[in-house]
Amino acid sequence: MKWDVTPYRDTVMEYAKTLLAQDSPSGFTNRAVDAAEALARGLGYETRRSRKGNLTILVPGRDHSRKIGLCAHVDTLGLMVRSVTADGRLLITPIGGPLLPTLDGEYCRIYTRKGAVYTGTILSLSPAAHVEDDARTRPRDDKNMAVRVDEVVYSREDVAKLGIEAGDYVCYDPKTQVTQSGFIKSRFLDDKVSAACILAALKLMKDKGQKPRYDVEATFTVYEEVGHGGATFSPELAEMLAVDMGCIGEELSCTEEQVSICAKDSAGPFDYGMVSRLVELAQENGVSYAVDVYPHYSSDAAVAWKAGNDLPAALIGTGVHASHGMERTHWNGLKATMELIGLYLEAE
Repeated sequence: MKWDVTPYRDTVMEYAKTLLAQDSPSGFTNRAVDAAEALARGLGYETRRSRKGNLTILVPGRDHSRKIGLCAHVDTLGLMVRSVTADGRLLITPIGGPLLPTLDGEYCRIYTRKGAVYTGTILSLSPAAHVEDDARTRPRDDKNMAVRVDEVVYSREDVAKLGIEAGDYVCYDPKTQVTQSGFIKSRFLDDKVSAACILAALKLMKDKGQKPRYDVEATFTVYEEVGHGGATFSPELAEMLAVDMGCIGEELSCTEEQVSICAKDSAGPFDYGMVSRLVELAQENGVSYAVDVYPHYSSDAAVAWKAGNDLPAALIGTGVHASHGMERTHWNGLKATMELIGLYLEAE
C-alpha cells in the first residue's frame, strides 16, 4: 500500500485541534478519551476501555496470527489545588512536569467535584511590579505561584462557598494555533499530535479499504505524564511501537520537519531490531528522519518493560520544540511520522 499522507494534512490538524481542546491532565482525562473514541468509532473501528481508563482501538489485519501494538498518550501536564491562602488564592501542585515559569500569567479553568467550572489566572505571589519589590525576581515555582480566581473572593471561606477545595484540577489553556507556514503550536502537543497521527493513519487505511498486515491494538494511555500509563498493555502483543514526541535541542539532530527515531532514552536502549527496521523503512521510502538519544525522557514503552511486559518496543515521534512549555511542530514532521507509522503497519 502506498502511504501518500499529503491529502490528510487538514485531517491530522483537525484531529489534533479536537484533542487539544479537551482539558485532560493525568487522572482527569475523560474528555480527551471521549473525543478520541468518538473519532475512532466514527471511522468504523471498535474500541474498548481498560479499568484504568486507557482507550484501545481494535484494527483487524489481513493476518490474524500475530498482534502488534501502537501507543500514544492523551493525558497532559496540569495543576491541582493544594490549599487556599488566607486572601483566597489557590496554591497549586504540579501534575507531571510542567515548566512552571512559563505559566506565569496563563489563564486557566478550575474544575470542582460538584461539576462547577471557574476561570482564573496563574500568577506569582508577588504579581504587581508597582507593589512588590521582588515582583521580577521571586521564583516561579509551586511554592511561589497561585491561581487568582475570577470570582469575588477575599478569604478561604469565600473560596469554600464556591465549592473549590484541595484536589480540584486546574487546567491551563493550550493556546493552539495552526500557521499558514505549516506549524502547529500549542501546549500539550506531547502527546496529542501523536494520537492525531495514529487516528489520521487509521482514517487513511479505512478510506482506501486497506488493512494492516497483522491485527493492531492502538492504545491511548492516560497516565503517561506521571509515569505509569503503559503498565498494562495486552499480553497478546508481539511488540509495541510507542508514538510520542521527538526531542529537539543541544546534541540532537531532529528538527520539527522530521520524525525522530529514538535509539535510547533515560530508561535505556530500545529494541535494536525494531529500531533498525524503522531506520531501514525510512531510508528505503524517503521518509525524513533522525536517530537520536534522549537524556531526559521516558515513555510508555519503558514503563511497559518495567511493569513486566515481555515484548520488544521502539519509539518514534514528530520533532517538537520547547517540550513541556510552549511547544511547536510542523506539518512535515507530522507527515513523516504518519508515513513511518503506515510503513511499519504494512511491513511488520
